[in-house]
Amino acid sequence: MQNNLSTNSGILAFVFSLLRKMCKTFNSTIEILFYSLFYLFQVKWKGKDLFDLVCRTLGLRETWFFGLQYNIKDTVAWLKLEKRVLDQEVPKEEPITFHFLAKFYPENAEEELVQDITQHLFFLQVKKKILEEEIHCPPEASVLLASYAVHAKYGDYDPNIHKPGFLAEEELLPKRVINLYQMTAEMWEERITACYAEHRGRTRDEAEMEYLKIAQDLDMYGVNYFLIRNKKGTDLLLGVDALGLHIYEPENRLTPKCSFPWNEIRNISYSDKEFTIKPLDKKTNVFKFNSSRLRVNKLILQLCIGNHDLFMRRRRVDSLEVQQMKAQAREERARKQVERQRLQREKQLREEAERARDELERRLIQLQDEAHMANEALLRSEQTADLLAEKAQIAEEEAKLLAQKAAEAETEMQRIKVSAIRGQEERRLMEQKMLEAEMLALKMAEESERRAQEAEQLKQDLQEARESERRAKHKLLEITSKAVYVVTSPGLPPDNMPPDVSFSRENLSFDFKDTDMKRLSMEIEKEKVEYMEKSKHLQEQLNELKTEIESLKLKERETPLDIIHNQNTEQGTSKHSNFKKVATNSAPW
Repeated sequence: MQNNLSTNSGILAFVFSLLRKMCKTFNSTIEILFYSLFYLFQVKWKGKDLFDLVCRTLGLRETWFFGLQYNIKDTVAWLKLEKRVLDQEVPKEEPITFHFLAKFYPENAEEELVQDITQHLFFLQVKKKILEEEIHCPPEASVLLASYAVHAKYGDYDPNIHKPGFLAEEELLPKRVINLYQMTAEMWEERITACYAEHRGRTRDEAEMEYLKIAQDLDMYGVNYFLIRNKKGTDLLLGVDALGLHIYEPENRLTPKCSFPWNEIRNISYSDKEFTIKPLDKKTNVFKFNSSRLRVNKLILQLCIGNHDLFMRRRRVDSLEVQQMKAQAREERARKQVERQRLQREKQLREEAERARDELERRLIQLQDEAHMANEALLRSEQTADLLAEKAQIAEEEAKLLAQKAAEAETEMQRIKVSAIRGQEERRLMEQKMLEAEMLALKMAEESERRAQEAEQLKQDLQEARESERRAKHKLLEITSKAVYVVTSPGLPPDNMPPDVSFSRENLSFDFKDTDMKRLSMEIEKEKVEYMEKSKHLQEQLNELKTEIESLKLKERETPLDIIHNQNTEQGTSKHSNFKKVATNSAPW
């Protein structure tokens, strides 16, 4: 195989395709593994060639934070960019595995991280370190960080979608925190969800940045620890981070016993296994210590140089490239903000249209129910009218029959009166019969009168039934004569829309002028002014979470770091206050 890069386009295409496949798993892990085959290194690539290939594939421009890490014996090392890959102490077995990780951490993530991909990579790496307990995190901060991690993954909280149990398979809290309290998984999920619901309106990038802003205040954030010994042979820990060098006791990685900020260090050097730190103040004693092996000294010096360079770089005017990146990032954020506002307004109009449609559907159903009830009432009225008409006809026939019987009784009475002259006895009998006939006639007359009244009452009922039928028909006519509301879905043509509810595209068009951009810039400046108030709110939120779960805490399960963290909290000691304890001499060591 030739060494000329131009003749190895097939190999480059293979590497690019491999990287793109691995980039698809970015949402699940920060570690990208590069399996370099033997023939890849026949092109004499330097570390920079491989590193630049990864960064170009990811679209990463803030390359100064990252590096390629590999394992060598019982420690780790970072690939040197200026040397050939195979000339370094990389493992010789196949395949060679590299981990693309953050090598240096920013002092302030919000101010220094420009690209979204840079922020996302830091978020994934810091989250992994917290869950694996490489960074100590108190319980209340763990709950709040978990809520931001959930928001970054699921977006805004929706009770209809995010129902109880939706976090059952998620790894959100360190096992140390879970074991420290008598709380079930459902209780932890309830508290995480309560915080998650308060983050509504944030994007994924904003949620990840809030996560980093909280995590960067943790005591072990961004610190690389190395086991060392001072001149007296005492075991100590050396911590290297973005702010300086720190000396810890082996059992306490939270509170440094001594700190050397980068701006107070004049020189750092090593000879074999002895490492020397010379403070800027010449009156201050030089601090010397020994490490376990030469390779560790090289790694310490490499991290010190890189962190010191970034420390000084932050305090100088940004380079043209960084200024350009920040300007592009501001324009992109402004564009995204305008787009989010537009989408929010469209979503609001959409929701209002859907509510109006639902209201029209409800009204249509109500009118249909009323029409159905009116039809049923009309049908009952018609049936009642027919029944009353039949009863009235029967009553009239009965009244005619009774009148006929009354006439026959009157005729019989006249006949009896004529035959009454036949004798007194017969007269008495006849008078008695006549009296009986008169009584019978009276009864028949009363019955006839009653029947007549009943017939009259039935006629009135019939008239009222016909009047009720007329009113029911009139009401049905009114309902059917109203304007017909037709509810259409967004996919139907406008001809089917009711006249009172028409939604035109004019309601969904917006003009964004320069005044919008100016107003957006003013809002961004206002957010910076409100940073302190947000920090105060964040601290109150952390204290509130701590108070809620404190009663369920198991004291006997506290780790030494938990006890030290609680003591620091009671004493008001924070990560940034430790830098006031700069060593004036190294006598204790």
